[in-house]
Amino acid sequence: MDDLLRQVLSILRAMWRHRWLGLAVAWLVGAIAAVVVMRIPDRYEASARIYVDTDSILRPLMAGLAVQPNVEQRVVMLSRTLISRPNVEKLVRMADLDLNAKSKAAQEALVDQVMNTLQINSAGRDNLYTLSYRDPDPAKAKRVVQSLTTIFVESAISKQKDSSSAVTFLAEQIASYEKKLAEAESRLKDFKLHNIDLQLGEGKGLTDRVYEIGQQLSQARLELREAENSREALRRQIAGEQPTVSIDAPAFVPEITVPELDGRIEAQKRGLDALLQRYTDQHPDVISAKRLIRDLEEQKRQEIAQRKKMVAGKPPATVNSNPVYQQLKISLNEAEARVASLRARVGEMGARYNRIVSVIKTQPEMEAELAQLNRDYEIHKRNYAGLVERRESASLSGEMEQTGSVADFRLVDPPRASATPVAPNRLFLLPLTLLAALAAGLGASFVASQLRPVFFDGRSLREISGLPILGSVSEIENERMQRKAKRDRRLFLTGFGGLIGLYVAGIVAVSLLSGRAA
Repeated sequence: MDDLLRQVLSILRAMWRHRWLGLAVAWLVGAIAAVVVMRIPDRYEASARIYVDTDSILRPLMAGLAVQPNVEQRVVMLSRTLISRPNVEKLVRMADLDLNAKSKAAQEALVDQVMNTLQINSAGRDNLYTLSYRDPDPAKAKRVVQSLTTIFVESAISKQKDSSSAVTFLAEQIASYEKKLAEAESRLKDFKLHNIDLQLGEGKGLTDRVYEIGQQLSQARLELREAENSREALRRQIAGEQPTVSIDAPAFVPEITVPELDGRIEAQKRGLDALLQRYTDQHPDVISAKRLIRDLEEQKRQEIAQRKKMVAGKPPATVNSNPVYQQLKISLNEAEARVASLRARVGEMGARYNRIVSVIKTQPEMEAELAQLNRDYEIHKRNYAGLVERRESASLSGEMEQTGSVADFRLVDPPRASATPVAPNRLFLLPLTLLAALAAGLGASFVASQLRPVFFDGRSLREISGLPILGSVSEIENERMQRKAKRDRRLFLTGFGGLIGLYVAGIVAVSLLSGRAA
């Protein structure tokens, strides 16, 4: 601690030796700084306040129907991005600031200067914004604030029209998903039509379907055997009956039937009934079955007409009306028709059974294909419905914003320039310049003491040189030297006091002038 104190005292004594240099530097820096502060041009501030009213009655009314924009966040973001180069260039042209800027470089410098001077301050949660600008000309500052206010309101209104781009994008996506949905529906329809009799994904598996068709096939075969046995019995009975022929008896024309066509028509009608239980009359398979039945009935009518012509061309024979023989013939014809019908039914059921047995080996692949088709269809359907809902919501949001009642911009305080300059604050700058002048004087004395060092005692000399000190000679001041030293101190204090006094007088004068101007 003693060594540190001794070093500080040595430095102060060395600086005191160069006190006149420090005082001269302090006077020079103080004078220059004071002149600079006094020559700084006065700047006037123009300001305006805007209130953004975001409490709209439409917002709670349209909740859940339209997208509710975060108006507060939008306005805050707008206020932060308002001072951009395109907006400032527009402001410079609106306020006629570029009349004296002839070159491109001057215009760029003007834009940079305006961007650095403009200020937008928010009052917090009250949605109150203050726009301000400082310039040596108060009229010019007012024009700049007026132009900035106009740009602020116009930019906010233009932000309310951004929903149109969202609606356009959603319309494009809806058209794309509508096409995908139609393709998925077509693929699913083709798969179901191709596997119409398998009933995949309708509550029955292939195993149940095989069992059901097997039961129907067994039942049809049993009925076919019963019909064939009944037909053979009728044939044997007819063989035991002898018809009586009489010349005088009237001609007997037997009933003409076509058992083969009757069986096919009966089988097709049963198939049509099965299709109508699952589909409507407009289904392609139903329409095809009806057309086939009409063709078979027409063919039956032509065949009967042809056989009637052949019978009409033969010589008539009279058969005694044996009621037993006639009844047996009618029953035999019905039995033939039933046998033909059952044979067609057994053939159809057998074909279905063989097909579904062959398909059961590929059941996992078919189920996976159906699951994939259903999944693609559901995904496209869900996305399509969601996009349509969002498009309607975006349309409502755009219409709600275009009403202009979502956010209302109110000019609380119109642009107004201050009557007195707000900058520079000379009462604050002058004391700072005094401190800077004193710091410069002390710094000059310290630098001079370090450039031309001296030793004030033998200890310092011994520590620096590392040599032993044999002795020292002291200077004894006489009366003349003492008077000179006192005179030097008085002159130094006078110079230092004069610097302080001049600055105090300047501060008082500036304060009085500022108060009088206010």
